[in-house]
Amino acid sequence: MTVSAADLNAADARCAVWARELSFAQSVADHDRPAFVAHVGDNAIFGAESPDPQVGRDAVLARWDGLISGSRILLKWYPQQVVVGGDGDVAVSSGPALYEFVAPQPGQPDYMIGGFHSVWRKSDDGVWHVIFDDGVEPKVAGESDIEAFRSGRREECPFD
Repeated sequence: MTVSAADLNAADARCAVWARELSFAQSVADHDRPAFVAHVGDNAIFGAESPDPQVGRDAVLARWDGLISGSRILLKWYPQQVVVGGDGDVAVSSGPALYEFVAPQPGQPDYMIGGFHSVWRKSDDGVWHVIFDDGVEPKVAGESDIEAFRSGRREECPFD
């Protein structure tokens, strides 16, 4: 069956990934390891463009445990764009990410801002799982960056 690009990017398909990305981010904000695990594909690759990518769910969890626990850094993100492709079973989401250091060291900023891009695959049961994830190198965030990040978050999918 051939699926048109318009059908792939209908609001319901894009909004399903939008909601899943928000849920993924919420799992980290809530320090909820089981919820985080439920979003990550078995053979996911995180830090895909880095010299040391994490390959497989266990490697991802080992690297992300500190972020999930929030012991040193509080990480927040949300999608700004979602595009669906393939046969309607692959999607890309991207948006900003805000890093807040819990106890900054002298000379370390309180906040940094970056971005992310994630590739999602819809499983046979209809659930989306992230299979590739990477980020944009964060930079020191000023007050205007922090405010823009906070005011830019949308709970409601904008593609309706």
